[in-house]
Amino acid sequence: MADIRIRHGRGDVHLVEVCEPSGSTRHRVTVPAGDLERYGGGASVGTLLEVSFHFLLEREPKESILRSFEISVIERYFPEYPDEIRRRLGRDRA
Repeated sequence: MADIRIRHGRGDVHLVEVCEPSGSTRHRVTVPAGDLERYGGGASVGTLLEVSFHFLLEREPKESILRSFEISVIERYFPEYPDEIRRRLGRDRA
């Protein structure tokens, strides 16, 4: 399992490093407050990013994850993302 390290950058930008035995990648992810609420429903930005990166790593290698993106872009590639992330965070919407 990958080690995911998150650091706060400027404003809504966060730096995410994905470390595996085969090496590491770095990503700049923007998480606007509205998207934090929409996807995280009260979770911290760190928790949302960690769960989101595990979600991505189940679907593609770390090298295929965009190096810089806004969190909502995940939904464009994986339409199941919002429901799956809320489920994983225990924030299912009825």
